[in-house]
Amino acid sequence: MAQHNSTGAHGELLAQQFIKQHGYTLLETNYRYKRAEIDLIASHNHLLLFIEVKTRSSIGFSHPENAVTPAKQQLYYQAAMHYMQLHSHFVHPRFDIISIHTSPYSKHIWYFPDAFYPMQHNLPQV
Repeated sequence: MAQHNSTGAHGELLAQQFIKQHGYTLLETNYRYKRAEIDLIASHNHLLLFIEVKTRSSIGFSHPENAVTPAKQQLYYQAAMHYMQLHSHFVHPRFDIISIHTSPYSKHIWYFPDAFYPMQHNLPQV
């Protein structure tokens, strides 16, 4: 497994632990719809949370959360709407980001609730 893949997998495990420790219920991991993937889907206080996890071993150039571009946000939105169609009892979605920086000596986790809300128009085709 390439280094960036193992860093990402490790970050997703850390993110799962983080949300469980904060009382969230994990519903899905790595939910796929066409070209989009949502790392974590959870529920908390009647909200349905679509959580993108970004992990980096170096933040010299940019913080991990900056990798969630508007184009990627639109893909997440499409996948989220598909998930909500299948699970119609959820009505209040929220798009969050968990940003993780790991090093051999430490780890830092930043949680950005309600980090973005993609617009319905101008969606790229998946």
